[in-house]
Amino acid sequence: MVKAVYPGSFDPVTFGHLDIIRRSCAFADEVIVGVLNNKAKSPLFSVEERVKMLREVTKELTKVKVIPFEGLLVEFAKQNQANIVVRGLRAITDFEYELQMAQTNHKLEPQIETMFLTTRLEYSYLSSTIVKEVAAFGGDISQFVPEAVIEMMKEKMPQ
Repeated sequence: MVKAVYPGSFDPVTFGHLDIIRRSCAFADEVIVGVLNNKAKSPLFSVEERVKMLREVTKELTKVKVIPFEGLLVEFAKQNQANIVVRGLRAITDFEYELQMAQTNHKLEPQIETMFLTTRLEYSYLSSTIVKEVAAFGGDISQFVPEAVIEMMKEKMPQ
């Protein structure tokens, strides 16, 4: 059985994230979306809200499980018997950081491989930070995130 972990902050989840999740389902028997609870950051949404958001927008994907985590990614992968870490790449700047992380993770746990998926062209510019900035100024984010996310964004950023 091939189990993959797709980790991230998902603050909020975007169509780019969903594209990587869907594409991961094509090669993995189970895709565990790991929602990082990073105490060093101040996310817009709590980890519980991000988990709820992801469960809502992936409910039709039967291979997907959404689980919060903190700490080392390789430990989370081991706890869930995952042998692949999936990472999305938008640009060369992403690659430099992600390559370093993949090599570090491989050094910590050689049996866990990292697989890079390049984003589709239509999502190559998209990030959660951009979504939050557009929403903060009252812009239309419907082309960036699912409807369920728009509703949660309205609650957090009333205009």
